[in-house]
Amino acid sequence: MKTETPKKGKMESIPELHRRLGIPGPLHPLISLLDATNGQIDMSKLPDTYVTSFYKISFIIKVAGKFRYGQGYYDFDEGSLLFTAPNQVVGGAKRYNGNKGYSLIIHPDFLLGYPLAAKIKKYGFFSYSINEALHLSEQERATMLAIYTIIRDELNSRIDDFSHEVIISQIELLLSYAKRFYKRQFLTRQVVTNGLVQQLEDVLNTYFEEDKPVKQGLPTVQYLAEQLNYTPNYLSDMLRSLTGLNAQQHIHQKLIERSKELISTTNLTISEVAYQLGFEHPQSFSRLFKIKTRVSPIQFRSAYN
Repeated sequence: MKTETPKKGKMESIPELHRRLGIPGPLHPLISLLDATNGQIDMSKLPDTYVTSFYKISFIIKVAGKFRYGQGYYDFDEGSLLFTAPNQVVGGAKRYNGNKGYSLIIHPDFLLGYPLAAKIKKYGFFSYSINEALHLSEQERATMLAIYTIIRDELNSRIDDFSHEVIISQIELLLSYAKRFYKRQFLTRQVVTNGLVQQLEDVLNTYFEEDKPVKQGLPTVQYLAEQLNYTPNYLSDMLRSLTGLNAQQHIHQKLIERSKELISTTNLTISEVAYQLGFEHPQSFSRLFKIKTRVSPIQFRSAYN
């Protein structure tokens, strides 16, 4: 039996997206609000995997199935937001076929001339994965629905000199609420966040106990994220909400903790300590140590002795 070759491609424009879906062209070539609440949009018409050229913010009102969230399944049957940035690979359209909701499609050119063009790149949730979606409470869903409704009505009405500015302001409001709701999610979803700091500590301890720094170098945020089944940005944002420190700062804490132990309990030289921790250059270790402790490794050893 011949295996079907997966469809691939890049979605260059919003009109092209509409053509692929077999729906009328967008009211504006640089922004569109797809209404998938009535089941008339067949997402399976899209390639199995494709690269976007635009921002996509999907507001899923009704979920067709369960999605994994971290190491488990999320417990919100309805109401979630998914974010995609330009040049990201999107795939598995068939898996999500049957979901109902709205997708706001924004070409980067629509934002030109506004501060949001640069600001939008700083929102980490555009690089979160599907299992790190924002899961909304009933009140939060109502807030998001109101914003989507305003954008839809603005696009459907007669375009005037203020339409662009009004829509930009609503997108900014949507992203601000998303940032707030994500912080709530980090703090309230105990099933996911409980024990995260301890898990992180265990991963770092194992890394050093197995002498991986000597073979692989310093532990990275990417490594921690892979071990804990998160994307790097999501892990850092969640840790920052829980502890006030991002993932890289947690790594630095562990490095200083281990270095103090080696300096105070062994006869290793400072260069040897740096090597044991995974630093390529002792100067880099000494610089980090002094920044974090306000004394050099040599001064710390002298004071300790």
